[in-house]
Amino acid sequence: MARDYFRWAQALFDPARLHEKPEALHGIRVLDLSVIIFGPATADFLGELGAEVIKVEMPGQGDVTRILGGASFFWKNVSVAFFSQNHSKYHVGIDMHKPEGQGLVRKLAARSDIVIENFKAGCLEEKFGIGYRQLREVNPRLIYVANTGFGQWGPFARGRASYDGLAQAVSGLTAITGLPGEHPTKIGNYIGDWFGACMSAVGALAALHWRDRTGEGQFVEMAQCEGLLRAMDWTWLYAGLTKRDRPRTGNRDPVFSPSGVYRCKDGFVALVAGTDAEFRRLALMLGQPGLARNPRFATRESRRNPENADRMDALVQQWCERRSRSQVEKTARRFGVPAAPVMTGKDHYESRHLRARRSVWEHEDPVYGPMVEYGPAPKLSATPARIKWAGKPVGFHNEFVLKKILGLSDDEIQSLTMAGVVGKWADKVGAKPPDDWKGEGILL
Repeated sequence: MARDYFRWAQALFDPARLHEKPEALHGIRVLDLSVIIFGPATADFLGELGAEVIKVEMPGQGDVTRILGGASFFWKNVSVAFFSQNHSKYHVGIDMHKPEGQGLVRKLAARSDIVIENFKAGCLEEKFGIGYRQLREVNPRLIYVANTGFGQWGPFARGRASYDGLAQAVSGLTAITGLPGEHPTKIGNYIGDWFGACMSAVGALAALHWRDRTGEGQFVEMAQCEGLLRAMDWTWLYAGLTKRDRPRTGNRDPVFSPSGVYRCKDGFVALVAGTDAEFRRLALMLGQPGLARNPRFATRESRRNPENADRMDALVQQWCERRSRSQVEKTARRFGVPAAPVMTGKDHYESRHLRARRSVWEHEDPVYGPMVEYGPAPKLSATPARIKWAGKPVGFHNEFVLKKILGLSDDEIQSLTMAGVVGKWADKVGAKPPDDWKGEGILL
């Protein structure tokens, strides 16, 4: 029966049929005015689900992530940091500092369903005249999504910029991360940006549903630190009820023991024995079945005792370090003990499982050639998410957006170009195409 279920599920979500199926957000247009990760990733999530996303950037230089990380991050004239949150977008170069550029943004907003920005609170309204209150005048059905570090209002919000590390700190995530007795540490990736973008996209989808029912647009605001705060599970509740802060526990789970990251001959594995039954199977796997009857380890409560947990971790470590990751994982699976390798980017690239599920997504891009990227996470059976093309140089789709969507003539576009209102990549690394690009992929 289980085998039949897995065959049925694989056929239902078959990646080979993905492009035969419709897209959930087909017909929804998103105007992406944002930069770096938080805002662009919000638009990217919606684009993966089928929305048409128009990314507005400053002519000549574009989004800061195009040059993020310096020379060591550059590949084919652009930082690799740019690609992960800019799939399948139409790139247009518009200078929003100029009144004519602001006028173009208003025209695009009038033809869009969602606008996404991540400037300082109030900046687009006060500096550019294209905030929510102005844009809803040209499109009352507009859903305006504003991502910031700390919100659009409140004592901590006004005039304050944010970075992911600040959001992690304010959320409390940094305080509980790291080894006991040592400095708190931030998470290794920009989790505040990505998790905040995911929650912001959820807010946009909820607003779309409300608009379908009422015809009304609305303002959606997402504070980066509050996204992480919502993911802090029982941390605040623990402090509120017990008057004690949640301690840092390093790689050890605060609830289950043994649980941790253990060194193998060729890397690391994560292993958890959360129930008494799993611990008995672990004891068998270690060749020490008597551990399950030892008073120090017989119950979950006794195993959580720090001294006993230290001893148990040492036993697991001694067993793992004589084996490879795959040996540990296969043996643990045979004994029914939860374990998994600590995977690297190289592991992801080579993973048959992730490639089969299109979580590692390989595609041929007309500008950059063969691309391998992380694919959409939610799998929808009837309307699967997808990546259509990689992020493009600044202004790559100017003609398509300005002519096909706004209906401007060639003369009008030429005039705007001469005035510096619209533009492309110039010759700047980060903004321009690969040196060997032959002009493929332009839409007219």
